[in-house]
Amino acid sequence: MAESSTSARERIVAGAADMISRRGLNATSIRETAKHARAPLGSTYHYFPEGKQQLVTEAVRYTGEWTARSLRKELQAGPEAGLQAFLALWRKIVVDSDFRAGCPVLAVSIEEPAAGQTSAVLAAAADVFSTWEGLLADSLREHGAEPERAAHLATLIVAAAEGTVAMCRAKRSTEPLDRTAGQLRALILAAIGD
Repeated sequence: MAESSTSARERIVAGAADMISRRGLNATSIRETAKHARAPLGSTYHYFPEGKQQLVTEAVRYTGEWTARSLRKELQAGPEAGLQAFLALWRKIVVDSDFRAGCPVLAVSIEEPAAGQTSAVLAAAADVFSTWEGLLADSLREHGAEPERAAHLATLIVAAAEGTVAMCRAKRSTEPLDRTAGQLRALILAAIGD
């Protein structure tokens, strides 16, 4: 059964996000992404005529929206539930990959991109981080947190989650995530309880 062009394209984008999460930005090539996604190399260039920068930008956006969908759903039960789901998502990724995968959004944000590839990829990463922060801040405000405190705490949550994912990979342990989860939960409860 032939796959639709949308699903083949999405498979390539998801494959790129997975490779970036494991290998980083510079070690991810279009050729390797096509192979990883089990797609013909020609179709990769067909779907992404602007090359690697276009593919990586879309992979970052894909990861951002995939995560935001989960966060939106869980935040309906409140910021504490949203935090738990956000951290559980990253826990699953690092554990299921045997500590080989992290966040592709973080990966593209910290790696020095090739010449001429900074603006679109970094702009996409900044948008993703802002979206996640916005969702968390909105939920915190809706549950009683003061607006400025909600914004600051949302930034802290995203930064802490991203940092602990990197620490978990390095230490090959979820202990950094566990420690961070408890502290962030206490901050959320304090912010919405004040």
